[in-house]
Amino acid sequence: MSTIPEFEFASAAACRDAKVNNCPEVALNVPGVVALRDSERPDTIVTMTVGQWATLTDAVKAGEFDVTV
Repeated sequence: MSTIPEFEFASAAACRDAKVNNCPEVALNVPGVVALRDSERPDTIVTMTVGQWATLTDAVKAGEFDVTV
């Protein structure tokens, strides 16, 4: 039986403002695993490898997921 690691989630500095009530949170403390969650739904955790995280962040930086508001 496997156990769920104890993730230590953090949010971006902009999300630490008390006026912001919902932010994505990331945990990098478990070797080889990046965990993501929504601060409004902390029990739902998505995990990925470090390589998958690098691919995702590269795509975000390149504008592949830009949303038109």
